Amino acid sequence: MTREPRPTALIAMWPEAFAEQFDEVRIGRLESLVELVSPHPVVDLDDELLAADLARVEVLVTSWGAQQLTAERLARMPALRAVFHCAGTVRGIATDAFWARGITITSAADANAIPVAEFTFASIVLADKRAQFLAREPLAHRTEDWRNRLLTHGYSNLGRTIGVVGFSRIGRRVVALLRQLEDVEILVADPYVDAETIAAAGATLTTLDELLRRVDVLSLHAPELPETRHMIGAAELALLHDGATVVNTARGSLIDTEALVAECSAGRLDAVLDVTDPEPLPVDSPLYRLPNVSMTPHIAGSLGSETRRLSDAALDELARWTLGLPLESEVVFADLGVSA
Repeated sequence: MTREPRPTALIAMWPEAFAEQFDEVRIGRLESLVELVSPHPVVDLDDELLAADLARVEVLVTSWGAQQLTAERLARMPALRAVFHCAGTVRGIATDAFWARGITITSAADANAIPVAEFTFASIVLADKRAQFLAREPLAHRTEDWRNRLLTHGYSNLGRTIGVVGFSRIGRRVVALLRQLEDVEILVADPYVDAETIAAAGATLTTLDELLRRVDVLSLHAPELPETRHMIGAAELALLHDGATVVNTARGSLIDTEALVAECSAGRLDAVLDVTDPEPLPVDSPLYRLPNVSMTPHIAGSLGSETRRLSDAALDELARWTLGLPLESEVVFADLGVSA
């Protein structure tokens, strides 16, 4: 029996991303599924020396560093049928011309949601003990009154009300992790999900305004869309009670930075930020110096060995595609209106 020829493929990503995401085992699996026109990742799809290879490429395996698939670049790839993205959102590579061609594309966003949800859960647990903020005052632990400062209800994970904005891939994982905490009430605001689905996950669907009025911790998981820019502004932050914590591991643009600076500078709210707007913030931003603000440099998503989970997800989809099986993480144009 003659084996069907493997589809021709090209790897398009930064070399350092490829080195991190594809070890010998994963390279071997990739080579068993496709015929690579080059064993090395390509960064510049405009390179004239690639013309012959691009003309016969049927599959792109992409990740961080992949270029936008513009009309001009797609014209050089007339045989392209599918893209398997070993990272999260495909917004950076899929253009209008791409969607018009009807090319299949998958994303590893589900796999990337795992470390973000883990990081968010850990951030909430630590923030409820004020660990991030106390860590910024190491000498305060040596003063006589430091223990008196802890004798309040503000250092506890018991009986908290936690608000999750966006029942996304990450948001629903965060809800599942939060259910490990004792006597917590989890509120969800998301206009695209019904109350029964939220209830089945162990949370309660409510409006954004109602959520903001009731929560001790606000955790953001909405996508970055024009309509979600600054969805948490001065009016929304004002609804949070004194001492509430804002956690953002989604996108910096969801929060009006100036409004957040005002609330945190006044000491009324705390913030745990893995993302900011702009990113990074200017060096003179007050958020760097405020004792009630903790910032990390966008590390919640997949890093190090976690990125290989994304490669595995993409390779699983590639295997299904070569066998003509239904795909599990295909992205269609309509998805972009409600997801990252």
